[in-house]
Amino acid sequence: MGKRKISCLLGLTVIVWLMLNLAGCGRTASTPAGQDAATRTIQDMAGRTVTVPATIETAFSTSPVGAIALYALCPDKMVGWNSELRPDEKKFILPECQSLPNLGGWYAKNTGNIEELLKIHPDVIIDMGDISETNISNADKIQKQLEIPVVLVDAPVTDMDKALEFLGDLLGEKARAQELAEYCRNTIADVTARAAQIPPEQRVRVYYAEGPKGLETEPDGSRHIETLQVVGGLNVADVTEQGTGGMNAGRTPVSMEQVLSWNPEVILAWQENQGGFYQGILSDPAWQEIKAVQQHQVYRIPNAPYNWFDRPPSINRIIGFKWLGNLLYPQVFNYDMVAEVKDFYQKFYHYNLTDEQAKTLLSQKPAAN
Repeated sequence: MGKRKISCLLGLTVIVWLMLNLAGCGRTASTPAGQDAATRTIQDMAGRTVTVPATIETAFSTSPVGAIALYALCPDKMVGWNSELRPDEKKFILPECQSLPNLGGWYAKNTGNIEELLKIHPDVIIDMGDISETNISNADKIQKQLEIPVVLVDAPVTDMDKALEFLGDLLGEKARAQELAEYCRNTIADVTARAAQIPPEQRVRVYYAEGPKGLETEPDGSRHIETLQVVGGLNVADVTEQGTGGMNAGRTPVSMEQVLSWNPEVILAWQENQGGFYQGILSDPAWQEIKAVQQHQVYRIPNAPYNWFDRPPSINRIIGFKWLGNLLYPQVFNYDMVAEVKDFYQKFYHYNLTDEQAKTLLSQKPAAN
């Protein structure tokens, strides 16, 4: 009997030794020895090394650009918005997300609500947009102040698929991210191929009217004019980009005399609920000599729940490509825009539009709140 007991003890010792060693083999590069198994180390799109929870349940974005991407990808993980939702925005948002708090954000001249963020303490904070030394420094400061990991995501519109795939990997939403990324890739490829068919001499001359008087705009090279450039429109604004940085970069002031001298064929304007001057352009005598006004080619940019062209320069620009291409060159971008808008809202906003709702979004009549 003694020999049997010794044999059993030896067997148990071997089993325990094997289990411990096998557990050690199970470590991955993202969970190095000595690191808490509940965390993992990643490299964000700025090349920063960041330690994040192994499983991320909650997330917050520093700006609307990232908030829209989070909502499209995983609305159940959002903890708040960057501003109060307007009534015309809310109606396209899932009921459970409409009441999420306004936590502010770090963009333009805004600052996040530190006190509330510390209470909610999301697993991760997403800073999505341009990668710059200023943004890297700000991310480091926010991370140190809140003791919450901040992850930078590069999001040029033509690489939105890569940004979504990165977020999907980070947030444990790979399959969903792949679906959205594929849509973005296919759209960019299709739109650029169609735009390449437009002869230079047939490119439509466009003025982008920003601000409360329509006398702010964007030069070529600004990320805020990318949508126009991708679809083959010709930006008439020959100015040097100004602005204070962040979400307000650009918005370069111009004079009425400059706009008159450019004499655009088409004007794209913010809607009034975004602080724009669409109605003023139509009625102000100062604008009446411009070709676009005389030929009824002044257009409101759709912006429910967010702008399709710019500000914020988000994934909504993907449907904005199809809208603007179809507007400027309907024979080349011959989409069924009602069907396209319905498909986009179902994929990115989890919302099934009716035909009438899609037509209203595309309409040039002021939207009712």
